[in-house]
This record gives sequence, structure tokens and C-alpha cells, in this order.
Amino acid sequence: MIPRYVREEMGELWSEESKFKRWLEVELAYCRACREEGLLSEEDWRTIQEKAEVRIERILEIEERTHHDVIAFLEALGENVGPAARFIHLGLTSSDIVDTANALALTRAADVLLQGLSLLLDSVREKACRYKFLVCAGRTHGIHAEPTTFGIKMAVFWAELKRQERRLKQAREEIACGKLSGAVGCYAEVSPEREARALSFLGLKRDEAATQVIQRDRHAALIGNLALLGGTLERMAVEFRHLQRTEVGEVREPFAQGQKGSSAMPHKRNPIVCERISGLARLLRSYALAAMENQALWHERDISHSSVERVIFPDAFCVADYMLDRMTRIVSGLVVNEKRMKEILDSSRGLLYSSRILTALMRKGVSRNAAYEWVQAAAMRSQDEEKSFVDCLIQEPFAGGEPPLAEEEIRELATPEYLHASAEKIFLRLGLDG
Repeated sequence: MIPRYVREEMGELWSEESKFKRWLEVELAYCRACREEGLLSEEDWRTIQEKAEVRIERILEIEERTHHDVIAFLEALGENVGPAARFIHLGLTSSDIVDTANALALTRAADVLLQGLSLLLDSVREKACRYKFLVCAGRTHGIHAEPTTFGIKMAVFWAELKRQERRLKQAREEIACGKLSGAVGCYAEVSPEREARALSFLGLKRDEAATQVIQRDRHAALIGNLALLGGTLERMAVEFRHLQRTEVGEVREPFAQGQKGSSAMPHKRNPIVCERISGLARLLRSYALAAMENQALWHERDISHSSVERVIFPDAFCVADYMLDRMTRIVSGLVVNEKRMKEILDSSRGLLYSSRILTALMRKGVSRNAAYEWVQAAAMRSQDEEKSFVDCLIQEPFAGGEPPLAEEEIRELATPEYLHASAEKIFLRLGLDG
């Protein structure tokens, strides 16, 4: 991933040096398991611990000749360790090391994302509770529908993010899986007991049934969940982008001191961070597709997945980490224009309450068709003549004679106070405080 979208902690986790250190971590765990079985002496084990180290320049130099990074890594280790190096990688195959080390990287990267997601959830919760009763226009198809509250909007985002958190935790659990069972996974030179012992030192469980590789459904599920998380972040970004439009102006994303919006138009305050999140979500979806393409390998394995994963694993996590951080900044610093929300709500002239009045009529015994026609006629006149919907409804002749609703009942229905009780019930159901 280009540096523009890489945060320090996640970028360091996916660095070349960190990759080789994880490989060494796996090899040392395996040697420790061999030592506990008595397969190597205490002296050899101590030598390996003291002298095995990652020398990136030497590894890359050897790889130029071998065209095989794991062999280059092992050869570089052997130069330092000496004769005891024969116990390193004993009975293993390259994928044992790469897949198990990838499991370490992916679980650690997932933990970073879960921390970031927790911060975003806190920010969304705070905004939801603060604006629980702030009434605004609800929209469907981009058109005013019924009133809602800005707090309910944020509560819906919070609930979706909680689902993404549960999915990510489950995918993290599934990927915390290593494999040290040899060339085609049949334990020709390694015992299942030694594998389990070595993996326990790494905090990983054993793949129940592997070939030469861990099966890629686990990885596809994880990257797929990152794409789903990206979809939620994009949904939030799109909502904020629409609410920032000049004609709406209900919210604004943070705008830093000294920030510029346009090289040509000094007045511009564009929703660039929200737009950036929308764009990066497309990348995450493409990585999910690539991860699913990696599931179908030839026989016990081929290497078609390897080149893909060298790109999509670091990129997907760096992108998701960046998006989480930026959305947290947006939500934390979101400027909410309460006055503008009221102005837009009032601009509907009461049309947002047509559904409540329709329902009230049917409760009075009016047929749906008769009630709908009466309310719709008044609503169309309200829009065409730019008059109060309530006034138009009161003046609208009712086909059955006397209107079933008195003027006082209509005016009471055309108020948003009912939303307080609705918001309380939704927040109670979600377990949101405030």
C-alpha cells in the first residue's frame, strides 16, 4: 500500500523485517518443541536461541541466487547458527512456516483493527446519545419521508458496527490457526503432538486437516469481513456526504485550520475524507474477491495464491485501519447544524406526517383507499401551492362527508413528540446509554 494510506502501527506489522521475524518466531517455537521431545540437545537449543537472527540484506542477497525466499531465509540463519542450524526447519516445508507466520500476522492485524473499531464505536455512541432527540427529516429515495432523529441515525450505525465487530472477532478466531505437518500435511517427518506443542507456544490452534497449506476459506472469510466493514464505513460516509451538500447542510465533516478545499474556489469546504473512504471501500471489495479466488488451488497446493496474498493481506489491513481511523475523526469532530435540521424539517410544511394521519384514519374505520386518496390530495396541493399540509387537509373535502379527524387531532398528529418514546425504546433495545 502506498504510504499515504498506511498508519504506523499497521505498516510496521506488515514490514519486510516483521515478516522475517515472524518466520523466525515460528522456527524457534518448532525448535523448542523438538527440544522438549529430546530431539536436540540443550547446547544446540541454546546456540539456536542466541545466534538465530534476521539479516534482511543477506536474505535478499541469497534470494537473488535461489529465487526462493524461505530457502534464502534458512540459508542466512544457517550462516550465523552453524551446525545446530540442521535442527531448524527439520521435517517442515516452506508453507508450514509461511502459513503459520501469516496466521500470526493476520491475528495481530485483526487485533489492531478491533482496537480501532472500539474507538469508532465509542465515538458513534457518544453522538447517538447526544442527539437522541434531535429531530430531523428522514429520507427514502433522497426524498423526505417521515421524521427521525439524528441520534437514531447514529444508533443504527452503532448497531451495524457492532455486528461487524462480532464478525471480525469470529474471523480472527478462525484465522488463528497454524500448520506444521510437512510437505502435504500427512506428518511424514513431524508428529501431530510436536505440531500442537509448537503452535501452543505461538498461541495458535492446529488446522484440523491441512494439505501443504492451510485452506484458504479461512483467509477469504477474514478479508471478506474487512470488505463488509468497509461497506459500513462507506455507508456512513455516503450519508454524511449527502447531508453536507449545499442544499442540505445538516452536518459537516471536520475542516482543519489552514485546510484548503479547492485550488480555484476559496469558498469550498468539500467532504474529501468521506469521499476518500468511499473510494477505499472499493479496494477492500476487490481484495475480498481476490481472496475468494485463492480458495481453489490444485491438488494439495499450487502457488497461485502466494503472489496475491503478498499484496492483499497487507493492503487490505492497511486500508481498513486507515478507514477506521479517518471515520473516527469524522464522527468525533462532526459539526451538526441543529438549526438547519429544523429549517429543513419545517420546509416540508408538515408533509412528513402524512403516514401518521393515514394510519389514524384507518384506526377510525376509514378504508385504506379512501383515507389514502384524501391525504394524498391534500399532500399534492400542499406541494404544488406551497401551503401547510395540515391546512390543506383541513380544507380538503372528504368523500364520505364529515372528515373522521377533527382539526385538533390532525394538528396533534403532525408533531414529532412521539419520536421521544420511539428513540427511548430503540436505545434501550441496543443497550445505548444516555
